[in-house]
Parts: sequence; structure tokens; C-alpha cells
Amino acid sequence: MTPAALRPLLLAAAAALTLGACSAATTADTTQAGDDPTAGGSGTVTVLAAASLTAPLTALAEQYERDHPGVTVRLSFGSSTTLAQQISEGAPADLYASAGEAPLSLLPPDAAGDGGRATIARNTVEIATPPDNPGAVADLRDLGDPDLDVVLCAATVPCGKAADDVLRTAGVTAHVVSREVDVKATLTKVVLGEADAALVYHSDVVAAGGDVRGVEIPAADNVFLTYPLLWFSDDPDVVGFADLVAGPTGTAALEAAGFLAP
Repeated sequence: MTPAALRPLLLAAAAALTLGACSAATTADTTQAGDDPTAGGSGTVTVLAAASLTAPLTALAEQYERDHPGVTVRLSFGSSTTLAQQISEGAPADLYASAGEAPLSLLPPDAAGDGGRATIARNTVEIATPPDNPGAVADLRDLGDPDLDVVLCAATVPCGKAADDVLRTAGVTAHVVSREVDVKATLTKVVLGEADAALVYHSDVVAAGGDVRGVEIPAADNVFLTYPLLWFSDDPDVVGFADLVAGPTGTAALEAAGFLAP
């Protein structure tokens, strides 16, 4: 066959290949990983969160990993203030959940520029004592007894600021023997019998179960904190986990852990 005769056949074959490539590209572009909530993924979602969120966020992370094979949700818990400072200094984070709004001021101004924000829960302060309540603590006024050992969170972290606000409102000077790095460390002092009472979050009393006894604080003396969640990118798995935490499933998990609805 002459070259002139071959030319129409070659042009037809080239056209068919071009159409096939365009069709494949269209399929790839319109089928997004995020369209299927149980689609497999790849990569790691790094979450920095307030210590009081340990139990519910751990459960939600495990659920997300089950529903998205190949994705790892890496959790780090601690003082909201410390975590915000770490993020501002360059610590890797895809999401940040804070106890209270104040720590957000420590984040870079454009921290959530490519992401979003939602309020996921509220919390309030409660007195925690050992199960047998050896100090017979019945209300805030009892915390001023010099024979009682009271522990609070550090004054620079949200749970410490909240405790100070509560005591100030009630006009009580508590007999404080130590201030701990975060709410988990504060509660541990009571669980181990090293303190007669602590001011922690209601959710932490719930999480401790029978290891502590909770003594409620009247609303007139109490404070309520909101828990903002920020995500810092539009990566499908970052947004997907944020949606899980901020959505009905996350709200149910947080309420079951003793948090109040947003």
C-alpha cells in the first residue's frame, strides 16, 4: 500500500486514540475519592486537640480509619495553649481542636485560610473528688478549707483559666497545692488519691467513671467553654474527618462523653 493510501488509516487511528484518552481523562476527573464515604485513601491526617477530647476523638479516628482503608488519623492531645503555640512555631497539623476560644489567638492569622471552622461542643467546670470523698466536699466553699488539698490546671491553660474564673465568681480562695500541665494530669492527682479535690471539666468526670465523684457547680458560679475545630487544608481526608467530628456522628460521640451540644 502506498504512503498516500496509508494516510487516511493513520489519521483515523490517531483520532480514535485521542478520543479514548479524552474519555479516560473525563472519567478520572469526575470520580473523586471524596464521593464515596467508605472509599479507600492514602496518607495521614494529623490532629492536635485539647486533652479533654481524648476519648471521643480517639473513637472517631478509629471509625474514620475503618471507613477509609489506607488513611491514618494521627492524634496528639495536650494543653490547648501549648498545642496552639506549637502550631504557630511550625508543628505539622491538619486539624486543631481547642478547649475555649482564647488559644486561637496564638495561631497564625491565616491558619485556617485553606480550610474551615466549626464549633463541635461545649463544656462546663465540675469538682472531682476521690470516690469516697474523704474531704466531704459538697460545694465550692469547701475548697477553701486549709485541710483540703486542691489541684487545678496551670493558670495559662484553658482549664486553669476556667477554674480561676469559677473561684473568682464564687468568691472562694481555694487551698491549691499544685497546678498541673493539663486537665488529664489534674484529674490523675485525684484518681491516685494525691488530692482531695480538683476543678476539671464535666466531661472528664464522666470519662473517669467510678474513679472519681463529681460535685456539680451551680450555673450562677460556673463558666461554659465552646470547643472550636479548625482544619487547615482542603485535602479530602482532612475535610472528611472534620465533617465526621462536626456532624451528627461526632456530636453524638461527644455528648456520650459528657460534652454539651454546640
